[in-house]
Amino acid sequence: MEFLWPSRFRFEFMKELNEKFRVVIVDDEPIAREGVRVQVEKDGEAEIVRECRIDLEAVDAINDLSPDIAFLDVQMPETDGLEVLQNLREKTLPAIVFVTAYDKYALKAFEINAVDYLLKPFDPQRFQTAFNRAKAQVRQLSNDSINRRLQNLLETLHPSSKYLRRLVVKSGGRIFFLQVDEIVWIEAADNYVNVHAGHESHLIRETLTGLEMKLDPQQFIRIRHSAIVKASRIKELHPMFKGSYEILLNDDTKLTTSRRYYKRIAELLDHS
Repeated sequence: MEFLWPSRFRFEFMKELNEKFRVVIVDDEPIAREGVRVQVEKDGEAEIVRECRIDLEAVDAINDLSPDIAFLDVQMPETDGLEVLQNLREKTLPAIVFVTAYDKYALKAFEINAVDYLLKPFDPQRFQTAFNRAKAQVRQLSNDSINRRLQNLLETLHPSSKYLRRLVVKSGGRIFFLQVDEIVWIEAADNYVNVHAGHESHLIRETLTGLEMKLDPQQFIRIRHSAIVKASRIKELHPMFKGSYEILLNDDTKLTTSRRYYKRIAELLDHS
């Protein structure tokens, strides 16, 4: 019988076999990327698997490559490298080292949530300290623990960012942001979701349940195992049988609810 190692011990065992830490660097400034690259390349335990200049590229790279560590530039409150974190799939979350020029409030928040940072400009010694902490985090923490810490960080720094405002879409050789406000409804498609927005639909590699957790429950309603709708896009509700409804959306799409999600529909009717 095959023995399955717990993920933490399996990871440490693989690192003992000289598997290197996989690193992604995200910064829109070439000089800043070079500064991080030079320091990472000095470390015999790491290899750079991708450099990205914009957040959209970073989401795609991290979700596809599943690096161990990401050096992420964050310019707050206007931009947002933080949207990179929101759009990552939970199974691909790396340990994050923020590279920032932001004020002491942000730095304190990073420290409270045990996520390290580099304040520009940084020196080699400070870089190595942050890098060592990131490597230790990868060795010691489960993916779930890293996810909780990043979620705490998001809520501390920018409470309104608890829920997604934009989705990253990869389609036809391009990557772009889709505003959450544009979404009409979402349907499951195996390990993907099909997001319907206006007259277009976009296939995104994410589970419906995973995406539901990132959307504001005051705006989006799960109506059945395979579908979520934007509450404001519902035009009519027609009772059917045994607590189910036919829903007519404002683009004339017709969907049927299941009894399992009756409570959410009832709440919608109560607050209408």
